[in-house]
Amino acid sequence: MPLRNPVDDLRQIAFLLERANEASYRVRAFRGAATALGALDPADVAARAEAGTLTELPGVGDVTARCVAESLAGEEPVYLRRLLDTAGSDVDESAMELRKALRGDCHAHSDWSDGGSSIEEMVVAAIDLGHDYLVLTDHSPRLTVARGLTADRLRAQLDVVAALNETLSSTGVDFRLLTGIEVDILADGSLDQEDDLLAQLDVVVGSIHSGLRDDSGPMTRRMLAAVANPHLDILGHCTGRKLGGDPDGTKGDRAHRGGRSRPPSSFDAKAVFTACAAHGKAVEINCRPDRLDPPKRLLRQAYELGCLFSVDTDAHAPGQLDWLDNGCGRAAACGVTPDRIVNTWPADQLLSWTATHS
Repeated sequence: MPLRNPVDDLRQIAFLLERANEASYRVRAFRGAATALGALDPADVAARAEAGTLTELPGVGDVTARCVAESLAGEEPVYLRRLLDTAGSDVDESAMELRKALRGDCHAHSDWSDGGSSIEEMVVAAIDLGHDYLVLTDHSPRLTVARGLTADRLRAQLDVVAALNETLSSTGVDFRLLTGIEVDILADGSLDQEDDLLAQLDVVVGSIHSGLRDDSGPMTRRMLAAVANPHLDILGHCTGRKLGGDPDGTKGDRAHRGGRSRPPSSFDAKAVFTACAAHGKAVEINCRPDRLDPPKRLLRQAYELGCLFSVDTDAHAPGQLDWLDNGCGRAAACGVTPDRIVNTWPADQLLSWTATHS
């Protein structure tokens, strides 16, 4: 029986837990163990497993040690097998076709802001999922609760992305990490980052994170100003809603574990979506189980008004990059076709599109 890699098994367990939106402490346990064991020589790991001393290592507990022992014995760890057995998808055929057409993800976070993993870990997960590209969209400065990037930190991140892309290219990996930001749309509709920096980025996602209960008039004017901004490419999670236990009143959508619900913001959807279509901006179909934004009635309206879309995970951890099914199912249910979804395009076509806005 061929030997398994216990570190890979631990990482896959963490990935599946993230995809299932399980409690973060479980994810940390497996990622922490993978990191601890990944720093050791495989022979040392095997010797410790044989001696029963794996749990003496910081970050390795009884459950993770048992998984390692099973993996080293050439067996699929029981914990992993159970996750795989319950990881079936209920995405129908049209949604599956749409999912196959997606080439990348235009909204993802790293530990530079409020994500839980490094840029490199997010890239590895995206490559493993078969993506051609991933847009790194950490938060902007005023969202201090999410450690938003100042202009200087964003410039430093651009250097990191360039170096990482150079490494990928030199090793023959056909994948691109695209530069980006999830920039806050401020109260007056301006964008929370320096114009010259926004102009340098490959993709700009603009989202509202404050004043979500404002009246419809001010909120509409705020969104229209942002959509008209030449630097904005994608309008992120447009209603700002957070979901409780039964999104859209159907039991088929998965809800956020333990989060508080928040009603959608009030705005003139027809005016905003008409502006998006007129300016060639995309409306995000946010795949997070606690968002699933926009609601289906608004998603249908945006499609009927001629909008482009971007199906994005808004991932804050590697396993969450596999949430694209959530958005594909909703898009298919609302009649959205692949030709209207910008991340079905090759990277060069996507960048040509964003370049027309600046």
